[in-house]
Parts: sequence; structure tokens; C-alpha cells
Amino acid sequence: MSESAAAARKAFGIRLRDMRKDARLTGRELAEATGMHPTKVSRIEHARQNPSEDDIRAWCIACGVARQIPEFIAVHREVGQMWVEHRQALRQGQRNLQAAGTPLYERTKRLCAYEAIVVPGILQTPSYVRELLTINAMLYGLPTDEIEAAVQARLSRQHLVTAGTGNRYSFVVESAVFGYVYGNAQVMCEQLDFLLTVTRLPNVALGIIPSGPARKVWGGECFYIFDDAMVRSDMWSGAFRASRPDEIAFFVKVFNLLREQAVYGHAARELIEAAKIRLQSGETF
Repeated sequence: MSESAAAARKAFGIRLRDMRKDARLTGRELAEATGMHPTKVSRIEHARQNPSEDDIRAWCIACGVARQIPEFIAVHREVGQMWVEHRQALRQGQRNLQAAGTPLYERTKRLCAYEAIVVPGILQTPSYVRELLTINAMLYGLPTDEIEAAVQARLSRQHLVTAGTGNRYSFVVESAVFGYVYGNAQVMCEQLDFLLTVTRLPNVALGIIPSGPARKVWGGECFYIFDDAMVRSDMWSGAFRASRPDEIAFFVKVFNLLREQAVYGHAARELIEAAKIRLQSGETF
């Protein structure tokens, strides 16, 4: 679990504990009033056990604040959505998982994305996507017979960038991304050619952080900000998601710092062209 998700669970447990104390109830008294075991009350308050929504309702009623039930359930759902395990999400299959994300992209008017290891998903070419989803299948033990359908599901949202629909896109990519070869040099060169095209789209700002200059902020896990309304960050075992204003504000701050280190336009195209030359010559990065 990410530090932010863990902190949110801990904070929620503290709020429940404070509610109990404000009601002048001991843990044992609350347990008796709700039908919970005293150990469960303690585990919930210390964020070692996740309460159910029925637990929260009973907790609020026992503390005499039934009017706060909707608020606490809403917060509980928000905390629960902050961390989604990949293995759980992938049970629905890679094709369904890719398709499920398309409506979010369709309703997003401004997307900001940072990537340090791969090209941003909505900018990936068919062969590049295919290689990444093949790795996913191997890594998480998924069937390979649906990879092609998953590729098409991801590509179905790319027109939002290329068709000039009015949506705005701001991407920041580490130059090291070009040194991670997925498939072979041909796959990578096709991907780089597409990025060259993207740099000239009027609704897209594609920034590349070159290696060498002193950093203002370190590189880290990727993240996507959707309309300043939700942030998503993918990691090895799961995905962090949040819609709390303070969480989003933090990621916006990080994105702006990263963006200040990036180069755009002609300078970005020079970095992409140089990466192509190295790939075609077999030179290592």
C-alpha cells in the first residue's frame, strides 16, 4: 500500500476513535453497543482492520451521531479507492480493464501525465502496447489470447489526442524512457516517430526531461492528473487513486516542478531523433 493510502486509513481510524471518545465511551462499551468484539474495535481504530459500511453505521449510532453516517461512509469509500491491487483489477481481463478506462479519458478535458519508464499509455503505438501487455500477461499470470483485443481497447482512446477534439494534454517524460527497449529497435523507432508527430499537435505539450542537468525534483513513479479532479499513480502491485483536493494539489505541484525541467518543441524533437539514431546503430543508452 502507498504511504498516502496508508496515511488515509490511519487518519480514518483516528476519526472513529475520536468519535468514540467524544461520546465518552470506552472501547469495550462501544463493542457492547455495536455487537463487535473489543479487539475489532481496537484494530479498526489503529487501521489494522478495515471496517465495513455496516460497522460504520453501527459506530455512528452508538456514539449518538447518526447524522454523520453519510459523511463517514463517503470518506470510507474514498479511502478504499485510494489503493487498487493490480491482481484484483486484472481479474476482469486486460481487454475489459483497458476498455473500462476509456470513459474517464473521454470526459477529461485536461490531462497531465508524467512517465519515467514507459511512453504515456494514450501515446503508445500498436506494437509498443502489444509488447507491454505481453509483459503484463507474463508478470501477473494472465491469458495471452486476449492481448490483441486489449491492444485495440487501449488504442481506441488515442483519437482523443490526435483528432483535436478540444481536449488538452500535457505530458512530461524522462529521456531515459527512450532507452528502455520493448520488443526491438523497430518497435521503438515506430514509437519515437509517433512521438515526433505528437510534438506538433496544437492541443499537446510533450516535454522531455534530458539527462545531465541538475534536478529540481527527483524522478519517481508515474502519475496522471485528470482535470484536477482525480490523480492516479501506478506501481508494481497496485494503483493509488485520490480525489482529495490536498492530494491533487501535491501532485500538481510535483508536475509543475517536473515540467520546468523539460524541454519542448524543437529541443524535444532533437532528443527523440538522437534516441532513434542510437537505436538504429545499436548503441546502448
